[in-house]
Amino acid sequence: MKRLFWVLWLSVCVWGPAVAQTPPGQADEGPRQLWQLLDYVAVDYGGAVDKGAVVSESEYAEMRDFTANAVTQAQALPPHASKQAVVDAANQLQQAVAGKVDGGQVARLAHQAEALLVAAYPIPVAPKTLPDLQRGAALFQAQCAACHGTTGGGNGPLAANMDPPPIDFTDRERAGSRSLMALYQVVSQGVQGTSMPSFSALSEEDKWAVAFFAGTLSHDSAMRERGEQLWKGNAPARKEFADLAAVTTLTEASIATRVGADAARDVTAFVRAQPAVAAASGNSNGLALSRQRLDESLKALRQGDKSAATRLALSAYLDGFEPLEPSLGARNKALLTEVENGMLAYRSAIANGTLAQSEGAAQRLDYLFAEVERELGGKAAEPLTTFLGSLTILLREGLEALLIVVGMIAFLKKANRPDVLRYVHGGWIVALAAGGLTWAVATYFVNI
Repeated sequence: MKRLFWVLWLSVCVWGPAVAQTPPGQADEGPRQLWQLLDYVAVDYGGAVDKGAVVSESEYAEMRDFTANAVTQAQALPPHASKQAVVDAANQLQQAVAGKVDGGQVARLAHQAEALLVAAYPIPVAPKTLPDLQRGAALFQAQCAACHGTTGGGNGPLAANMDPPPIDFTDRERAGSRSLMALYQVVSQGVQGTSMPSFSALSEEDKWAVAFFAGTLSHDSAMRERGEQLWKGNAPARKEFADLAAVTTLTEASIATRVGADAARDVTAFVRAQPAVAAASGNSNGLALSRQRLDESLKALRQGDKSAATRLALSAYLDGFEPLEPSLGARNKALLTEVENGMLAYRSAIANGTLAQSEGAAQRLDYLFAEVERELGGKAAEPLTTFLGSLTILLREGLEALLIVVGMIAFLKKANRPDVLRYVHGGWIVALAAGGLTWAVATYFVNI
């Protein structure tokens, strides 16, 4: 039976009547469908060609058709500086398939083309928030079990009348070559010319929740337990899943050559069931990059290059901070909002403020980054960094308050109103006392 049909039926029964079905969207259909074609070739080419010989004429015909369509769709992509690189990569893949080269090389070329495509035409490769696997399980039982079965074995009550039958999510061989991104894409995009529609009306969170849950059904608790031990003690295996995007795009087969088949299976089982650990593993790198870009932005601003300063400030957010938003949002949404507002304030200071205001906003961000580091449970923030950040804010705010008080006193003296000076002095004395009292109360409650 053709492997393609297994993919086409992936989500035929995923959604019941309660979910509105919509045709594939047109706005970003090109890049999305091109990604699907490339992924199909990367996963299924091995079933068509083995050691330079065609083992399935029908499968090979599909691979030829897919790569030809990939080239056509690459050429039809919107204008972009990297468009030609995507077209060239698709052409190389087509030539490799036509030449019946090794499956590993075809997969490598397909993944290279995918990387170029996503870099030039961004499509979601990871959820913006941590997926809720319990939500995914509930959706699966309510909407998918009738076809796929309660355990995902493809043996639901309606499966007997389907040809080809629904996909078996517990099939270890096929699961090893399937990425969570592929599951998400099929649910989101649908497959033209088949009964698999697009479910673009669904929330992004629900699409990813179901994709993650379906991706765990080929693993058992023993695999996950071994995977947890590998995560704690096997640096090479842990390094494979540097962030949430790695969890969604990597397959067991793709990392097995580097860490071994058993380790690839077990660590994949663990991170798919516990995606928060992979999201957290990228936090320290993200914060380090944010700090680096922020420092580079300040240097550019001091040299008078506002354009470079703004670009680097955006990189500090998009490349450094944004990837760790899912884990931070799950723990402390208030802090997440505070950092986002701080980033916006820094960019506004670059555009409309003074150098001193920009430096103050940057100091505030450095303090917030230390708070994020502590919140996410990574390496403890250095006490000196926290102290200096807090001291800087205290001195700046204190100086502003002092200038206001001095200005008021000078104005009252010039206006010959010494009779009201006692109220001004009483105000700042009470403010100091209230600040000391607040510190004492806060210290008490923190230490409880």
